[in-house]
Amino acid sequence: MKTKVLSVGGSIIAPDGVDTDLLLNFSRMINKWLDANPDGRLIFVAGGGAPARVYQNAYRKVASGFDESQKKNLSFANDEETNYACDWIGIMATRLNAQILKTCFGPLCKEEVVTDPTKAGDFTGRILVAAGWKPGFSTDNDAVLLAEKFNADTVVNLSNIEKVYTDDPRKNPDAKPIDSISWADFRKMVGDEWVPGKNCPFDPIASKKAQELGLKVICAAGKNIENLESILNDGSYVGTTIAG
Repeated sequence: MKTKVLSVGGSIIAPDGVDTDLLLNFSRMINKWLDANPDGRLIFVAGGGAPARVYQNAYRKVASGFDESQKKNLSFANDEETNYACDWIGIMATRLNAQILKTCFGPLCKEEVVTDPTKAGDFTGRILVAAGWKPGFSTDNDAVLLAEKFNADTVVNLSNIEKVYTDDPRKNPDAKPIDSISWADFRKMVGDEWVPGKNCPFDPIASKKAQELGLKVICAAGKNIENLESILNDGSYVGTTIAG
């Protein structure tokens, strides 16, 4: 069977509260696509998005109020430990988002939510849903590892941006949208370091692994259901292609 992997940003699933309209329209389109493609199956990897950042920022605010002795006793001693704790907060948010995503597809998703992509076992349904694994990277990296495991050649990265830009368009009015870019040039943009809550088009750790595997990543707007359907059907689409 042909497998496609979708990294579904948490900001799409739950930008503030859960976006029930999006989930309804998304699930309808996916069911339609599966009916039309009996040899196809899909893997969804849920991100933490806005809910993760809310709790991570709350943690950092609380931690900043402790004196030095309290920081030492409560493992707030340095940035590395803080990032580790924030990663786990983000991971828990991804697992909540993944669970509601799984429930939207009922018997199509027979396995429990995958929390370790290296141990994903049988894939007996049409849909497999995964969440965050461990600190050190985002769920984009889990999506890449699952693509490797189940022989998918493309990861579709769905977020709240339509395309990757040369810079943050909210801060730089001269930032330009990118239709396609090589992995080498993309990695120059995002760097090599992962920081929990980092807002970038595709996780630097995942990018390195995707380049090594020769994967193609398509970054597109998650709320544009018609565009996503065209991507799944290998048609024309609005988005940024990272490859080569």
